[in-house]
Amino acid sequence: MALKATIFKAELAVSDLDRGHFATHALTIARHPSETDERMMVRVLAFALNADERLAFGRGLSSEGEADLALTDLTGAIDLWIDVGLPDERDIRKACGRASRVAVYAYGTGAAMWWKQNAAALARQSNLAVVELPVESTRAMAALAARTMSLQCTIQDGHVWLSGAGDPLVIEPVFLQRPGRG
Repeated sequence: MALKATIFKAELAVSDLDRGHFATHALTIARHPSETDERMMVRVLAFALNADERLAFGRGLSSEGEADLALTDLTGAIDLWIDVGLPDERDIRKACGRASRVAVYAYGTGAAMWWKQNAAALARQSNLAVVELPVESTRAMAALAARTMSLQCTIQDGHVWLSGAGDPLVIEPVFLQRPGRG
């Protein structure tokens, strides 16, 4: 019998002063059996950083060729494709062909090596943003994971404050590549 996804519920209050987005989002997150709390929380952070009423989680790790999160317009065209982790460079190129904008949120101890290996090839993608998240931050975010979560996220000047039941985490995403290069 196949293992089923674990369902998490999160109430995410986003105050994004950089984009002028202020809203509370009720999220239902399906965590694949092989997905860690750290990866799931990076998906939640990616949602917060790009929060929009049309942004939705993808079907997860078991669905190859699908975004971890996607923002589609009313016609179904993909405006924003988001991947988390260290995706294959070919998959990123395909996503750049399918979506107006693509963002990769790289994290983990292998992120620097992954970037070193893929930077030259990815630099040709003018609609791609690559953001590295500090290992200490993503590991601390994993501790916030609970089946029912109430999270607050404030974004200002590229800095992120994420809090749940305890002290806020300060996360400083590092842009390795911004759209428009290439």
